This record gives sequence, C-alpha cells and structure tokens, in this order.
Amino acid sequence: MNTVISFIIIFGALVFFHELGHFIFAKRAGILVREFAIGFGPKIFSYKKGETIYTIRLLPIGGFVRMAGEDPDTPEIKPGHRIAILFDQSNKVNKIILSGKNRYANAKMIEVEKADLEHSLVISGYEEGEEELLQTFSVSRDAVVVEDQVETLIAPWDRQFASKKLSSRAMTIFAGPLFNFILAIVAFTIIGIIQGVPVDEAKLGKVLSDGAAQEAGLQQGDLVLSIDGSEVNTFTDMTTIVRAHPEEELVFTIEREGQTQDIQVTPKRIVEDEGEIGLIGVQSYLDKSFSKVALSGFIETYHWTVKIVQLLGQLVIGQFSIDMLSGPVGIYKSTEEVAKAGILYLMKWTGLLSINLGIMNLLPIPALDGGRLLFFGVEAVRGKPIDRHKEGMVHFIGFALLMVLMIVVTWNDIQRFFIN
Repeated sequence: MNTVISFIIIFGALVFFHELGHFIFAKRAGILVREFAIGFGPKIFSYKKGETIYTIRLLPIGGFVRMAGEDPDTPEIKPGHRIAILFDQSNKVNKIILSGKNRYANAKMIEVEKADLEHSLVISGYEEGEEELLQTFSVSRDAVVVEDQVETLIAPWDRQFASKKLSSRAMTIFAGPLFNFILAIVAFTIIGIIQGVPVDEAKLGKVLSDGAAQEAGLQQGDLVLSIDGSEVNTFTDMTTIVRAHPEEELVFTIEREGQTQDIQVTPKRIVEDEGEIGLIGVQSYLDKSFSKVALSGFIETYHWTVKIVQLLGQLVIGQFSIDMLSGPVGIYKSTEEVAKAGILYLMKWTGLLSINLGIMNLLPIPALDGGRLLFFGVEAVRGKPIDRHKEGMVHFIGFALLMVLMIVVTWNDIQRFFIN
C-alpha cells in the first residue's frame, strides 16, 4: 500500500506540474483552456471552475491541457439547422440550444441561414412564424452551445491557440517540460534544506558508532589532508584509499580546529559482491549554509540532466539497449524499492523522474512537446504555419508509434519483474 500511495503521489506530481506549465502560460496568452486533465480515458472525477473543467481520468499514463481550437471542440451549426436561442440583458445571444429545445420555454426558435461563432459572432436565420424575414443576432463572447444538456463555451478566434503569435504558442508548449525541471529543482532544494549538501572536500560528516573511525578518535568536522602521505583532496579520494586497504593500518593526517595531527586508523573488512573492501564508518560532510542549499537544487538538476542526455546519446548510437528502458510497471517496481529507503530518497526519485519527463518531452518526436516545437521552428523559417491537418496527421502517427513503444516497454517490464 505504501508503494501504491508513493507511486500515485509521484506520478500525480509529475503530470500535474507538467500540465500546470501549459495551463499557466496558456492563460497568460489569453487562450481558452477547456480542460485540465490528469490521466487519459474515462473520467473518474470532474470539477468545473470558471471556464475550465478539471478532471482525473482512469488511465495513469499522462495528462493534457485541452485548449480551444486544438481540436473540433464546439458543435458545428450549419445552414438549415433548427436551433433555439436565449438572450442576455444586452440582447446578445448567450445560449444556443441544439437539442432539448422544449426545456427552454422562453427560447426563440430559428432556422439557421448562417452562423459564425469565431470571427463576426453572429447568427442569421428565420424565426418560427416569420419565415420571410431574415434576422441577424449578435452572439455574446461568453455564449454557450447546449447539446444533450452539455454546455460548451464558444471560442472566439482571439481565444484560440492558433490565433496567438508564434512566441506565445511556443512558450505555452515549452512551459510543460520547463515546469518539470522546476519541480526537480524544488525537490533537490528541499532535500538540501533537510539533510544538507555534500561538500567536495575530504571533510568528515557523521561518524558512525562501532566504526573504525570512531574507535581511532576521528570526529565530525575533521578535514583529511593526506593518508599515508598520499594527498587527499576530496571525500571520494579518501574512500578510494580506504576501500583498497581493509584491515591495514593507515595514518590519517587531519586538520582539527586549526591544528594538524596524525591519527592511525585500521579500516574494517567488509565482503561485497566485488570482493573485500575497507570501511571506517564515516559519512560525507553535509553543509547546511544558505549559499550551498540555495544552489543545490540547480546544481543537482543540471548534473542529472547531463547524465540523462548522455544516456540518450548512448541509446541513439546503440550502446544502450531499448530493453533497458522502463515504462509505468518498471517505474512502479523501482518506486517500491526506493520507498523502503525513506522519504528523502523518494523525493530524489521524484526529481530524477521529473527531469526524465522534461527531457523526453523535449525530444523532436511528433505528438510530444518537442515535436510541436519543431513545427514552430519550421513555421519561423517559412514565415507561415504548416497546414493544420497535415501537422495533425503527423502527430497522430507519432502518438500511435509512442503507444506501440509503450506497449513494448511495458511487456519488457512484465517479463523482467514477473516472468523471468
């Protein structure tokens, strides 16, 4: 149950922050956001506030922000349609009823001659009983279309995604991955606040009880200058020497409170898979100063971003097999292991997954944010957008291929964890 809860919280945070980026910048650009969704498939929770519906859907494989104009999202009103209309106090149409007209006693029934709900915002038609008189009605910018008792807000052209300038559209799409990197920075910064930031120098942190370091008299805060005459600059230098000399007496030259002294330490022998190693029972020094903590989130995020990009490069050149990729099942199993180590490890795992999600979404693959940004780049070079239907077809094919890849990766995870 702890694993399930951890997985739901982590997955929810990753998707929420990603979609929140799209949502915030869409709103800033004046785009009508119809739905903010976590998951895909059937709705299991729905809540409407303002002009946006917030939903949680059944399949936990992502999320989306549905913006006006991205898909056919308003019922089409064609000439010859019989509709009912209601008016607001300024005598503009604020409700267009396509079905269930008998529920609205005060509605005016008309046969449509022409309807433009994007640009001129008018409906022309013939009122029942006055078929010879063509009338034109102004439509409110906040009007809704009612079909099967479902109200859909109309989207004037200036509220649609495609109407915005290229920079605003690009920023709205880029904001999703950007917020994943921000989430990682926040997670790593909180870890730094709680436990401190490991320093590069060979300074001793917590000295564990019953360890060789405590028995020899080493203390937290000691700075190791050399071991057996070999200069030591980092904590890694120190651990490398210690691991190579189990049960061998080593002379640590340290600095303590401004004084230099030599202390003899004999690392204890520990047997691991790679063989025998030496341990003295100390942890690296953790700095909790404001300057270190404030930068720790940015430094850690940069470090892991570089690492993940390098792994992707290895995948492209064949040094990293697709069989080593993990999908939702693999992430769930890894979360199960990480959860055993405690909350700080779960927070670090969240940061790593968030960076992964940000980088993957920036890849120039159709249906991903990077694919859409690539089309924006082409538009900037051409000076005009690519045909929306052609672009939509490319994204549809890309989405289908991604689903196939997801199935393959998930099957590999099932074989790895449950069959083999």
